[in-house]
Amino acid sequence: MPTEIPVPVEINLHQKSHILAIRYSDGASFEYPCEYLRVFSPAAEVKASKVPVIGKEQVNIDKIQPQGQYAIQLFFDDGHDTGIYSWETLYALGKNQEQNWQDYLRRLAAIGYQRDADPAQERRIKVFYFSWLVNKLGKQQEEILLPASVQNIEDLLKLLARRRPEYAPLFDKDRLRPTINKQFAEFFTRLEQDDEVALVPNSPTPPATPDI
Repeated sequence: MPTEIPVPVEINLHQKSHILAIRYSDGASFEYPCEYLRVFSPAAEVKASKVPVIGKEQVNIDKIQPQGQYAIQLFFDDGHDTGIYSWETLYALGKNQEQNWQDYLRRLAAIGYQRDADPAQERRIKVFYFSWLVNKLGKQQEEILLPASVQNIEDLLKLLARRRPEYAPLFDKDRLRPTINKQFAEFFTRLEQDDEVALVPNSPTPPATPDI
């Protein structure tokens, strides 16, 4: 009996960070850089070429168009729009992303192409604290310049815990319910420039920490 192909249940395009995020029916979630999707386009002219696609470090996706119940068509801002990405293709690209990307980098090295440095991923956000977090931290809000390594809410909580190790228990994700821009969010939700993140304790009892 053939294995059923997982289908997307949520598709989000983050144009600021050049990322297409897809969550599938089997629970898997993948984040696809636009450059990755562009250079691995299933379009015939891309697949037939013996030379890897180059110069797409800054490429973005302008539009996503459904193709029936089985695929999407991606419109890139460099004019490429002939790639039809089936659910099977997208799932495989997500599952094999690391290996595919390393193979791509080796192909670039073989032709002597040097990719431009990745664009700066630093973003400035506001973080708002509620309930016992205010008392424990001694503040209601702060602005944070996120390093490139902090991509989502879970990464943010780890960053906050590292900044003040004695208060690390405050940032245990099991104790908190996050929102982004006043909408409840998941811990894997990506953070973008000027986002407003609220951390709301889900219990009235704070963990034991030193006094301020």
